[in-house]
Amino acid sequence: MSRWDIFFKNLQQDLKLFVSVLILINIFRIAFIVIMNQHISTDATIKDFWLVFYYGTKISLKSAGVVMLFSFLFCTLPGIVGKTDKSAKYRLIVGGIYTIFLSLLFQASFPFYEEFHVGFNQFVFNTFKDDVGALWSTMIDQYQLVWRVLGALVISMAFVGVLKRILATATYSMPMSHSSSVKYGQRIFVCLLLGVFALFVRFGGALTYAQSLHWENCSITKDDFLNEAILDDVQAMYRGYSIHERINHGVLAGVHKDKVSDYLHQITNNNTSTSEIDALLMRKAGGAQIPKPKHIFIIIGESYAQWPALDKYSHLHLADGLRNIMNQPNAAAIKTFLPNGAFTPMAVTGIATGLSDVNVYPNYQAESYKAPYATALAPQLKKLGYRTDFWYAGFNSWEKIKDFTLAQGFDEFHGCSDFAHSTGNVWGSDDKYLFKALFQKIDDTPTVHVILTVSNHAPYSVDLAKEGFDKTALIKELPEERKNNQDLITRLGHYWYMDKVIGDFIRDTHDKYPDSLFVVTGDHADRTNIDTNPSLFERYTIPFVIYGQGITKDTFAQNIAGSHVNIGATLLELIAPKDFSYYSLGESLTKSNKVGFNHNLWITDKAIGKIESDEAKLLPETENEDLTFERNQALERVNIMRTISWWRIVKGNNFMQ
Repeated sequence: MSRWDIFFKNLQQDLKLFVSVLILINIFRIAFIVIMNQHISTDATIKDFWLVFYYGTKISLKSAGVVMLFSFLFCTLPGIVGKTDKSAKYRLIVGGIYTIFLSLLFQASFPFYEEFHVGFNQFVFNTFKDDVGALWSTMIDQYQLVWRVLGALVISMAFVGVLKRILATATYSMPMSHSSSVKYGQRIFVCLLLGVFALFVRFGGALTYAQSLHWENCSITKDDFLNEAILDDVQAMYRGYSIHERINHGVLAGVHKDKVSDYLHQITNNNTSTSEIDALLMRKAGGAQIPKPKHIFIIIGESYAQWPALDKYSHLHLADGLRNIMNQPNAAAIKTFLPNGAFTPMAVTGIATGLSDVNVYPNYQAESYKAPYATALAPQLKKLGYRTDFWYAGFNSWEKIKDFTLAQGFDEFHGCSDFAHSTGNVWGSDDKYLFKALFQKIDDTPTVHVILTVSNHAPYSVDLAKEGFDKTALIKELPEERKNNQDLITRLGHYWYMDKVIGDFIRDTHDKYPDSLFVVTGDHADRTNIDTNPSLFERYTIPFVIYGQGITKDTFAQNIAGSHVNIGATLLELIAPKDFSYYSLGESLTKSNKVGFNHNLWITDKAIGKIESDEAKLLPETENEDLTFERNQALERVNIMRTISWWRIVKGNNFMQ
């Protein structure tokens, strides 16, 4: 058999493998949509489903093309060089390995979407910096890792069996011709056709990049879930990798490195000639607005979403502790409040440093360990006479939290290894032990305590019945279609537990130390909702409540919004004497801060929307507002604060480099 005949037959085998994998990807796509159908909005139409499969198949040409490329390189080409067609076994191995990869991603896509309401993205790469042991244990306990891996292997074995039969079907030889011109013409035509086919696959059903389909332009339908289903798991992973690399190189929506000087002078309204960012972030306090508290408690609740505290959901009694605090006459709350990012580390770094999240993890940046940032919370409160400590219900090594907080000026750090606890899981102790240890340590020394809980987190191991959770009462209040969802009930029970221990701690501490100030917020939301298609407002916002002497319902300014980076300035404007010098990127919420934002979203007092798309919605009880205006003013603020934060964290204090 000639080398050309071997090539032509192997090429057909490569095409069989390509088509088989493309079909498998579409089967996975259909299965994902069917199994997760509860996330499809009522606005979705038949046309949207056709768009999913049409554009999904086009973009999946790329994913199927990967296995064809490997088959071509490692089976077809060696067959030509060795002048042998004994490549069937190797092609089946290539197909089998790729099938296992696809099947594992398919199994992982379900818990990932349930957790983050999105397909694979840059969050995948963030997990590599998390506690690997705890993640591994959580995946086994909460996300049925063993069964999912076994499921992936069963799917792979079944598909490889089918693939083996397909590859065993007949191949065809090139029509024979005694004319050299015809023979070589045929071969040239096949090679040209192969080249065109490669372009068609590479560009997702197009022949040029300008017309190509890729993860950035494939959100065709009106439904977020269906848009995610267009991307197969390989393309979703590629999306995550692309965004991760862009972030690492400062290519992020809102980061304009060439405008850092203009933005600094714009945000501070300061024309001082300096090359230092910190100097331009200095502010003067307007004067204390409340009596100086003896103790300040900043409580960051794990997955402390705001929606259970809204009147709409009060009948569920999940957030009675928080609602009780909010209803006190000496408490003030802001509903238009977003976390600094999608994960707990972003909340910690945002509150500790006062800098916006730009997905570069300050806790892993060398700049964070040279000295505290000028905008850091702890050193500035220490200037007002406070000792500062950080309390965490988890372990000291998680995300370098102990090293990071101490490097950012906290005097002490206390993790679950430092206090007694008899129950907990791989992430740390049950929250009640954290608050018990803290309560016992409070003395007459003026202290700021930053507290991070952990129990409202998978694998959800708190003994809820022992803690007094009335599961039956909750089920009665749930929508009919959610009453049998045991996973949801367990999650809601752990939210209830967290809220209860926080409420109990604040009540007991306030009774004993009435001259205390309490700040309550969450690290992020977007993990658990009753509604399978919640609004952006209910899905992403977190509480922000201040409670203590001198606080009134009018403490916060009108028509404001904010996020974690506003907390430091807000506290300092409340308690610092007039003309006290402090450093802050965010504006105090006692003033006129109009915008809150994080990695993905912006919010004003009237609307909420996504940063990298035109999606925007008016907030509840808001009508006839200009969404374009709200979005433009929000993005202007995003650009300023992201650019300055990115430069300060990655490049340092000097912006004239």
